[in-house]
Amino acid sequence: MLQVGLTGGIGSGKSTVSARLAELGAMVVDADRIAREVVAPGTPGLAEVGRRFGPEVLAADGALDRAALGALVFSHPGARDDLERITHPLVRARTAELVAQAPTGAIVVHDVPLLVEKHLGPAYHLVVVVHADEAARVSRLVSARGMTEGDAWARIAAQADDDQRRAAADVWLDNAGAPSQLLARVDAVWRDRLVPFNDNALHGRRASRPEVPTLIRYDGSWPAQARRLTQRLERALEQRAVRVDHIGSTSVPGLLAKDVIDLQVGVRDLADADDPGFVRALRDLGFPRSEGNDQDTVHDWAPDPGDWQKRFHGSADPGRVAHVHVRRVGSPGHEVALLFRDWLRTHPQEVGAYADLKRELAATRSTTTDYSAAKEPWLARALGRARAWAGETQWTA
Repeated sequence: MLQVGLTGGIGSGKSTVSARLAELGAMVVDADRIAREVVAPGTPGLAEVGRRFGPEVLAADGALDRAALGALVFSHPGARDDLERITHPLVRARTAELVAQAPTGAIVVHDVPLLVEKHLGPAYHLVVVVHADEAARVSRLVSARGMTEGDAWARIAAQADDDQRRAAADVWLDNAGAPSQLLARVDAVWRDRLVPFNDNALHGRRASRPEVPTLIRYDGSWPAQARRLTQRLERALEQRAVRVDHIGSTSVPGLLAKDVIDLQVGVRDLADADDPGFVRALRDLGFPRSEGNDQDTVHDWAPDPGDWQKRFHGSADPGRVAHVHVRRVGSPGHEVALLFRDWLRTHPQEVGAYADLKRELAATRSTTTDYSAAKEPWLARALGRARAWAGETQWTA
């Protein structure tokens, strides 16, 4: 089951995207709809809201007066927190019930207005954010929902800003044009990312790029992408992971690289990585185990091959190829990955030399495997310099 978090600021067009995904075959779980259900007439939730906020938030027929409650919540400090303490546990419980009913292989889209504000992103395989600029959103709220401009601006100000949403977004859907353009973008995301991601995850396949060494300039969004993946790994593995780090070329500012995010999971013992629960947790997250990639290059200062063993998982997401290297904390392989990253980050001249080597080899090697092998002599010498720097600076992993 692929779980997708869908969010966007009020008036962004999120409901349009949600409806389209439902038409395409997604199982949509609407947080707003559930929030209304748990305070419907006759529910314990409504009774508790009435006790906390008084009869003025109830209509003559006993139903919740949403306008009155909204005005109170947005004008009294602390009232919103009180409301959430009542409704959020009820919403979570009902949401879990609905998700549990999803059939095997479903793509579940959880439509959550406050996903970013509540830091819920790590709970999903992907987060989709619908965006429209604030002026357009105010216009929609005034014309379509009958709000005053002041109320519309207040609602927008109470939510996350664009920078926070961008940091949380794996998919950014711009709703600046005609509705048909937004729907076309949704269709493309469904066809090109969600469906193949789900299919790969169901069958334990990782996504990969063609076996051709293709380098691109440093992408400033790589750290944020790695941060989202790291948070998901930490949530899925919990105490089974000692630490999770962004490593490899995409972790070094300014360094050109293959467009692959490399992550390292540090474990207490490699036996922990072979535990069925560990393997299942990563597979459920969309990182199936890939066999045959269980040995790092052995260096003469740590000649025991057993010290260089690892486990390898690859992302099933075709829109973000990512590799997870699982190594024992304190092993040579674990420390080398962190040392090489930190050394490059503090030695720009070495970044330049490494980039020159990458360009030369990418132009002369026909496969990624050959390209990687051809880097090894330079990397061995570079690691000698990095280890000397580590000794001089008392660097620790």
